[in-house]
Amino acid sequence: MSAVLELVRPDLRGFAGYQSARSDAARGEVWLNANEAPWSSVADRGGRNRRYPEPQPAALRDALAALYGCAADALLLGRGSDEAIDLLVRALCAPGSGAVVVAPPVFGMYAVSARLHGARVLEVPLRDGVAGFAPDLDAMADAALSGAAKLVFLCSPGNPTGERVSTEAVERLAQRLAGRAVVVVDEAYAEFADAPSALVALPRHRNLVVLRTLSKAHALAGARIGCAIADPGLVEVLRACQAPYPLPASCVALGLAALAPASVDATGRRVARVREQRDRLAAALAHLPGVRRVYPSQANFLLVRFDDAGAALQRLRADGIVVRDQRAAPQLGDALRISIGTPAQNRRVLAALGGAAA
Repeated sequence: MSAVLELVRPDLRGFAGYQSARSDAARGEVWLNANEAPWSSVADRGGRNRRYPEPQPAALRDALAALYGCAADALLLGRGSDEAIDLLVRALCAPGSGAVVVAPPVFGMYAVSARLHGARVLEVPLRDGVAGFAPDLDAMADAALSGAAKLVFLCSPGNPTGERVSTEAVERLAQRLAGRAVVVVDEAYAEFADAPSALVALPRHRNLVVLRTLSKAHALAGARIGCAIADPGLVEVLRACQAPYPLPASCVALGLAALAPASVDATGRRVARVREQRDRLAAALAHLPGVRRVYPSQANFLLVRFDDAGAALQRLRADGIVVRDQRAAPQLGDALRISIGTPAQNRRVLAALGGAAA
């Protein structure tokens, strides 16, 4: 057994999970093994949704593996990144015990999944410095080792803070925790960053997991398509913990269309435009009265501190603009997170905040 599989809950080692009707490799013309309706729904004239979808659609998995440069058996499809987070907690932390390490302010689902499972959440706050926020990876490793945590979650680029963790730093953390904990790098915003993905480090570190999604750069948030990329043995364990049919057939079709060469090219152009708009909006916001700080961002949003974040929020809402209120998050009592919109939408943000640059 590999070192990473020794971190899996003992009661789940060798656990096969539920074997659905679609898991049967049998071939035939008349399919009567899944209690499906014999006729299509009147709402589904093409009949594409009468039958259960593949548990792990091979065409979509192969397309994502090609996009991310990994083997297909190292990739688990699921409902966005959220499902992968939940599956990792389930597979590595016994119910009512275990621990995970997080670095707040950060995406809340790491802690939510852990707490719903009864696992402890060990917090190592981000450091706020001249260059922006950054995780204290040494302190996170210390917390994982002293607290017997099985999972260390990193968000890179960070949400809501926008910072990126270098691949070299991720590798040092994974090496230090080898055999003790799994390092999970959530790369939901990786397409907007200007440095390589942590995926390049996967072959060297079996205790590393990278999460990716089609929700952000590929504009398919409503389709809920994400994946975990990891050691193939760990992927098998996660699959055994997963519900039988995670992705609807209609969503799989959308995913395949989004991964066609022409679509990927168009996505690349749009990502470049978002990055250009991000830089322009950051520069303009920094000159507005009442703006205390605009943090550097490697994602498709900006974290902004205000002299009066509540008043800024009211001005935006009065103009019909909805942004994310971060004031309840640790260290962010004066901050809002603003997603990058179209050029016209970004101009409206500046106008609402009273900037002459608008």
